[in-house]
Amino acid sequence: MSPEIGSFRELPSNKKVYFASDFHLGAPNEEESLAREHKIIKWLQHISNDAAAIFLVGDVFDFWFEYKSTVPKGFIRFQGKLAELRDRGIPIILFTGNHDMWLFDYFPSHLDIPVIKKPIEFKIGDTAFLVGHGDGLGPGDHLFKITKGVFSNRLMQWFFQWIHPNIGVWVAKYWSKKSRDFSDQRNQPFDEKKERLLSYCKSIESSEHHDLYIFGHRHLPLELSVSDNSTYFNLGEWMNHCTYLEFDGKETTLKTFEG
Repeated sequence: MSPEIGSFRELPSNKKVYFASDFHLGAPNEEESLAREHKIIKWLQHISNDAAAIFLVGDVFDFWFEYKSTVPKGFIRFQGKLAELRDRGIPIILFTGNHDMWLFDYFPSHLDIPVIKKPIEFKIGDTAFLVGHGDGLGPGDHLFKITKGVFSNRLMQWFFQWIHPNIGVWVAKYWSKKSRDFSDQRNQPFDEKKERLLSYCKSIESSEHHDLYIFGHRHLPLELSVSDNSTYFNLGEWMNHCTYLEFDGKETTLKTFEG
């Protein structure tokens, strides 16, 4: 567990914890991504005065790969806002998703933001959380799980870093677009019986209780019952819905940022 998470085990009065995911910065083109980046920055400013912590739960970038001395260009305004919030002492926890699994040490080293690669458990007061991006969890989706295993392999990452960035970034962006197109088709229509992440939450709940299960990846804002006293929230995405989750110590609410 990140030390940042342990710093707000008890939520101060008049403070809230915020969760958002699937910004997909960089997609589908520079113009639309920049407009979304501005909106995300407005949201970060909007929540900054009462934020005890901010969880960015994966696929923040549509593609990200850190070479030894190079990171993808762009997103400077977004990174600058994160730096400002960290300088104000607001904990920010960044999760990898299937589009930005190649986040390594840039954000921890330069912005003091921990990078989390697997679902994590923690408590705020008496509320037990399980939070993660959600890719590869639940039954089925075997081809994706195999593909994720390949891209998570350290040897594969080592080989990729030797490709010139002009070529490597182009190839990776092409792959991200194909993955996103497939995901958009896969995620519709909604059928509660086929919700993989809901099935995953129920399987975890059968052996260990959590009050709140919070995931992204699904690209659809959801609030579904896991058990009589446990709820699964999906955070949606920011290409269409612009949704986020707010926890005030008692209530948990899915909201839409109009900007």
